[in-house]
Amino acid sequence: MMKLPYELIKREVLVRKEAKTDEKHGSRPEERTTKELINYGIININKPSGPTSHQVSDYVKKILKIDKAGHSGSLDPKVTGVLPIALGKATRITDILLKTGKEYVALMHLHKDVEEKKLKAVLKEFVGEIKQLPPIKSAVKRQERMRNIYYLEVMEIEGRDVLFRVGCQAGTYIRKLIHDIGLKLGVGAHMAQLIRTRVASFTDRNMITLHDLKDAYETYKEGNEKELRKIILPIEKATEHLPKVWVFDSAINNLCHGADLYFGGISKVHSGISDGNIVAVMSLKGELVCLGKSEFSSEELLEGLKGVAVKTSKVFMEIGVYLKENVTKEHSL
Repeated sequence: MMKLPYELIKREVLVRKEAKTDEKHGSRPEERTTKELINYGIININKPSGPTSHQVSDYVKKILKIDKAGHSGSLDPKVTGVLPIALGKATRITDILLKTGKEYVALMHLHKDVEEKKLKAVLKEFVGEIKQLPPIKSAVKRQERMRNIYYLEVMEIEGRDVLFRVGCQAGTYIRKLIHDIGLKLGVGAHMAQLIRTRVASFTDRNMITLHDLKDAYETYKEGNEKELRKIILPIEKATEHLPKVWVFDSAINNLCHGADLYFGGISKVHSGISDGNIVAVMSLKGELVCLGKSEFSSEELLEGLKGVAVKTSKVFMEIGVYLKENVTKEHSL
């Protein structure tokens, strides 16, 4: 499998101060009840051709009988494939998925015959940073902007039909990419079909259909939770592409009130963090507490003594899960 940028960084867990977590507070993501997952989880839907992404989110909401559901980036109605949908209180996590790399499998139809050697040579020119003018009908202001194509791999060529896999920066228009490739070849081209195969760690290998979801929910109502628990993933799945900072139990309640993370609250950090990176702040049980911007590198996070280490931007854990007065003070192992 070709790799998106975050996968090229090999991260290690670096320990600042090892500590135990109090099992009386919080819960490990995999131990949440099915009811909790329905209101605080994420589903990898295989979007069908026809409905909009918003309509698919609405279908999910109705199937699960919840108040809110949000998708991680619109696909055109005819486009199919990976569409992560966050449920209930988890909907705000979709913002970080909107900004992460995507992968597509596209079928390009050339308007005239092209030699395979020339085709592959031109496709190579589109790997790296490219200029792209969004189409007339788009959700963004129509002005030229730079986008990164991480990889572009030809899978099959049959006459004028070219099947290829492309990994790209969020906000890349594949229809426009194909149009520009056709112009560069001097023959013209259009997109015949498009499937999204990846959004961060969500792939086409673990997506499910709306029918799968409905069947699993009906089985759940009859008392069998097994299938629904396979389908609804903990919210933490959406943070797999982010570097992480783990904090002591005693630091969590302040973070839940929106406070920034100070050096003294840090137990462990991922390697490879740079100043300005968005990080997922986690409990020692692996629960997502909040997202924030790291003010320092991994090495500095390990060595710092005073001041703000991570500026909190978005809180996910509810206040009171780790009540400060009831949490046992961390201690070294």
